[in-house]
Amino acid sequence: MTDYLARLNPEQRAAVETVDGPLLVLAGAGTGKTRVLTTRFAHILLTRRAFPNQVLAVTFTNKAAKEMRERVSAILGQPAEGLWLGTFHALCARMLRRHAEHVGLQSNFSILDTDDQLRVLKQLMEAGRIDTKRWAPPALMSIIQRWKDRGLTPARIGAADDTDFLNGRAKEFYAAYQDRLRTLNAADFGDLLLHMTEILRSQPDVLAQYHRMFRYILVDEYQDTNVVQYLWLRLLAQSHKNICCVGDDDQSIYSWRGAEVENILRFEKDFEGAKIVRLEANYRSTASILAAASGLIAHNEGRLGKTLRPGRADAQGGEKVTVVGVWDSDEEARMVGTRIESLRRSDESLAEMAVLVRAGFQTRAFEERLIALGIPYRVVGGLRFYERQEIRDSIAYMRAIVQPSDDLAFERIVNVPRRGVGETALRGMHELARAQSIPLSAAAARLVETGGFRGKVKETMAQLLRHFMGWREQLDKEGHVVTVAAMLDESGYTDMWKQDKSPEAPGRLENLKELVRALADFETLGGFLEHVSLVMDNEENASDAKVSLMTLHGAKGLEFDNVFLPGWEEGIFPNQRSLDESGAKGLEEERRLAYVGLTRARKRAIVSHAQNRRIYANWQSSIPSRFIEELPEEHVAITGSAAIARDARIAAAPSFGTQFPLMASRPKIIEAWEQPTRTARNETVPIGSRIFHQKFGYGTVKHVDDDKLDIVFDKAGEKRLLDRFVELA
Repeated sequence: MTDYLARLNPEQRAAVETVDGPLLVLAGAGTGKTRVLTTRFAHILLTRRAFPNQVLAVTFTNKAAKEMRERVSAILGQPAEGLWLGTFHALCARMLRRHAEHVGLQSNFSILDTDDQLRVLKQLMEAGRIDTKRWAPPALMSIIQRWKDRGLTPARIGAADDTDFLNGRAKEFYAAYQDRLRTLNAADFGDLLLHMTEILRSQPDVLAQYHRMFRYILVDEYQDTNVVQYLWLRLLAQSHKNICCVGDDDQSIYSWRGAEVENILRFEKDFEGAKIVRLEANYRSTASILAAASGLIAHNEGRLGKTLRPGRADAQGGEKVTVVGVWDSDEEARMVGTRIESLRRSDESLAEMAVLVRAGFQTRAFEERLIALGIPYRVVGGLRFYERQEIRDSIAYMRAIVQPSDDLAFERIVNVPRRGVGETALRGMHELARAQSIPLSAAAARLVETGGFRGKVKETMAQLLRHFMGWREQLDKEGHVVTVAAMLDESGYTDMWKQDKSPEAPGRLENLKELVRALADFETLGGFLEHVSLVMDNEENASDAKVSLMTLHGAKGLEFDNVFLPGWEEGIFPNQRSLDESGAKGLEEERRLAYVGLTRARKRAIVSHAQNRRIYANWQSSIPSRFIEELPEEHVAITGSAAIARDARIAAAPSFGTQFPLMASRPKIIEAWEQPTRTARNETVPIGSRIFHQKFGYGTVKHVDDDKLDIVFDKAGEKRLLDRFVELA
């Protein structure tokens, strides 16, 4: 017993030995939360406070559950049998099999996947005479799942929780969907928790049974719980109140999938007499990285508060967080590639290097740079840029424009978005193409002319073929960038993803914008397509050591010696959509995401921002993220063109103090199609001023920070801009 406790620091040991009563373990990044959770589990069993089947241990992933089982078994010195250990969904499915009759199901109910769910819902909508093109089934399913995440059955949805979607009929179809699932003896993933919570709410004898069964409850990643998970846990913990939740309010970054940071913030109110143990000794990062991350997250108001400190003797000091200001996004990719090469020459492993981006579209520039340098890489948690569905579809359209006889490309996009082209129509095109030795697109044209297509297919195919003729003419007259941008809109492809309400849709739209940006680097569309072919044909290096490219969300729980954090600019990070949709709450979550990014680094964290980014064929000035200004100066080293500009500003006006630069004074040739850089405004713009911006229209100045303005636009919402880009109205 003393052996396993001796490996813990005093904070960790307190978390393990505080066994009875409600306990919240605030486990900062890299502070050994998994060790605490598993040791606590084993400690309860070894001290004979409970049998294995009397402890309920909840994780968020199967991988975490497997790891916990293995670690507990290692401490016990024997396999841990009979445990109630698993994910929320796995545990609730196990419970629901025992009590299915209370919600109108049989114990052998089926669990539907996403495709089956949508099929059932679409059938109900069509039977209810709903136009599923106007009201997309995935959008309604998203609303239903949000209701389930909040523990709302159809009967519990009040006016405050209802929606105008489907002209106010969403609740009606939710009820019909649930009835249909009962008829099918089926449940979806959201039902597993919802049904079990309803049973515990409405069946006191069932609840009492689990109160007798579970003497202790352990919960991992508590900051990521949603409302229904919270309700389920509270119901189960009502009796003994021996619930231990481990989490970090500073790493709550999943509100977009229903997580509620408030669950962890109100733990003390929910469980009277609760104790809080803070794990603040970080065994991952250097003192400088931890100080920078702590200084940044301290700007959040909605947090319980803790300050990380290095837990290793060799982690004192260390390199400061490097902030690199570059002229444009192309230079940023070159800078990252050069530093990776330099680190590799210094015997740093590629496997210990990661580029963490806010959004998936940002990986393209770094992928292409690493390919050019011959540096092996992997995209973690996603496909390489040119392998993504929306990019492959768009490139197929481009191939069909450049080469009308490219049958593979034409066949891929002929019914994307849907044009009513089914197997019969496609077979007719193939048969005519083979019989007359002509391309599929030519066969389609002849079938339109001769009446081989009927009804809607004839109309949609005629329109598509007219579009292709127009795009080819436009390509000659206006160039490939304008043509492809028009093609994405006129084909209905962009609108298809705008109508899609899945969580992936916004990212796909960003990827399409990035694709158009990429076109501007090439003289012709043919040149771009050849480049893509070479990139796609690039064989992955057989070496196991690869640079990791991933989003900040995907990086949670991982760690690397060297971490690159590009794109720290207003609008990109913090993400403008998050600010528009969630305001101050969204900003705090974005800041937590920045904190997660910094604390992935063991040795070095390199933050970068570009002062210009290409928007379609034009360059647009950017300003550094407010998060850069929030990093404590004593733990940050500024390099690149940003450092030069800052020194010049401080010399000219010492009162600017530690403010970071907004524009580098670097000469650049401005092409006719680029946006010229405007000179700085001499006079100050007062708070409350009415202003005008060429893109966003009229607005009112809310806050002034040096030459940056927070402006509430009448139609575009709140944005942060340089004062030189607005005019007094």
